[in-house]
Amino acid sequence: MSRFTKNTLLIGSILMGMAVILGAFGAHALADKLSAHQLQSYHTGVQYQFLHSLAILVFGALSFHLPETKLRWPIMLIGMGILLFSGSIYLLSTADLTGIPKGILGPITPIGGILFIAGWFSLAYKLIKTENQ
Repeated sequence: MSRFTKNTLLIGSILMGMAVILGAFGAHALADKLSAHQLQSYHTGVQYQFLHSLAILVFGALSFHLPETKLRWPIMLIGMGILLFSGSIYLLSTADLTGIPKGILGPITPIGGILFIAGWFSLAYKLIKTENQ
């Protein structure tokens, strides 16, 4: 297994584990501290983290068949999307508890969403450019 494959699978695994922890934290520790809307937003962050962490694991599996140059940008873009999209939603939905100002966080969420989209389109572009073998 190449270092790239190992690191991709490691990152995907850690992000999946963190999604489980954050989901459980939201369901148990935050359930009576946040409004229904805040909990739904928090759940959305967890859901997107789960889906995109799973995608990173799939990219790791794909790296057995595709060169890392085809996967490096999609993985980086989706990883940054998780950090900005899900991370900002976690902070926004718990801002009343933590005192973190919401003003600076609001614009970060759509940037994370754009990074998700860029990651998926980057993968599509790289696959279109891959010659049949």
